Amino acid sequence: MEKRICAFYNYKGEIFVEEEPIPKLKNGEVLVKVYASLISPGTELGNIKKLREKPDPSKFLKRAFGYSNTGEVIEIGKGCKNLKVGDRVACMGASYALHSNYACIPQNLCVVLPKEVSYEEGSFCHLAATSLWAVRRGKLEIGENVLVIGLGIIGQIICQLSKISGSHVIGWDKYELRLKKAKENGTDEVINIEKEKNFIEKTIQFSRNYGIDTGFICFGGEATETFNLLIKTMKTAPDTHKMGKIVIVGGAEINIKFPTSLGNIDIYPSSRTGPGYHDEKWEYGNDYPSVFVQWNTKRNLEEILLLIKEKRLNLKSLITDRFPLSKISKACEKLINHPDKSLGIVLIP
Repeated sequence: MEKRICAFYNYKGEIFVEEEPIPKLKNGEVLVKVYASLISPGTELGNIKKLREKPDPSKFLKRAFGYSNTGEVIEIGKGCKNLKVGDRVACMGASYALHSNYACIPQNLCVVLPKEVSYEEGSFCHLAATSLWAVRRGKLEIGENVLVIGLGIIGQIICQLSKISGSHVIGWDKYELRLKKAKENGTDEVINIEKEKNFIEKTIQFSRNYGIDTGFICFGGEATETFNLLIKTMKTAPDTHKMGKIVIVGGAEINIKFPTSLGNIDIYPSSRTGPGYHDEKWEYGNDYPSVFVQWNTKRNLEEILLLIKEKRLNLKSLITDRFPLSKISKACEKLINHPDKSLGIVLIP
């Protein structure tokens, strides 16, 4: 019987591939032959970098990874609805949509891939749905001034979705590659905050001096200074209170003092891809009443794929590299060591 080839990292942060038996299909799952998967530069590689700093064999020895891939359904588990053998699908979920040649995916984390959308584009589905959920959390309105800080994959997609929502969008980053990609994909203005001294003033000028309505923080790690800089760009009431919304998408660490230093700013943590993800019963086939929970994870995945199909969302442009699955270690090292030269890396089994 054919083996599964799967990517792993160990407690020292070393990355490798191994063969293993294809897992037995559970009720409510589909078996997918994988054609593309996307490396997450944030969550996945952030964990690996932490392990390299503090290896701890007491936690685990090795762990399979990957959470966003595409492929073809080759087997259906009992109880699966709306999917059939031969369907092209986009799949998501940690421990499910692995960097591998075969993956067992719960049915509600697996959506049909339109024929107009390539496997490579569809492999962005998890991060793209995360971005869409963040934009929903931000409750954008037509004409808002939006600042996106951190133009990695999620920041890039949030810029595009904010434009689709009718907002005026400016992005901050320190890498020219990311700034160039954002500009090419319709972001109105971009600023290299390491080279431009007056980026606060330029951001306020971009807003026609109204101030930023909504800011997105799209990176992990220490972000207190960035948060305070964002505050300076936002709307100011006559009583000096700052106004607007801040959406925290990345795993940022922020030390702030409530309440007066923030005025009347609304802060929205945005986690995951929408309702359902990590609810095992939902993942395997249960559902919430759509009249009450309209934008669940599956619906967000579907909407992302429709936007790609309609050519309103350009994810192909975010692919900077393609590697065979067997070279995943080399691919990850490029993202870790050269974030200025790479962005979206797609693996081909």
